[in-house]
Amino acid sequence: MAKLMELTCPCCEAKLKVDIVTESVITYEEKKKAPPIEDFAKAVQNLKGEAAKREEAFQRSFQANKNQGEVLNRKFDELLKQAKADPKKGPPKKPFEFD
Repeated sequence: MAKLMELTCPCCEAKLKVDIVTESVITYEEKKKAPPIEDFAKAVQNLKGEAAKREEAFQRSFQANKNQGEVLNRKFDELLKQAKADPKKGPPKKPFEFD
């Protein structure tokens, strides 16, 4: 007389029926998976929307990098004016000069 034990796999959540006496798997039933794409039209629409978001992010990054040189030049000019206006101030002290 075979005694069967029903188990659930912790990894894949499959249902197993194991014979206790012989310690062998008698039946194996995989967990039913949901289909990856339920509505094809909706999935296509999401992909089109993601492409627009990527393009917008690229354009923002491109504009920021395009103007970066000009911004850095303006900052440098402003700091150079401040340095010329107060020549006594000089560069900041280095850590070993505090002793």
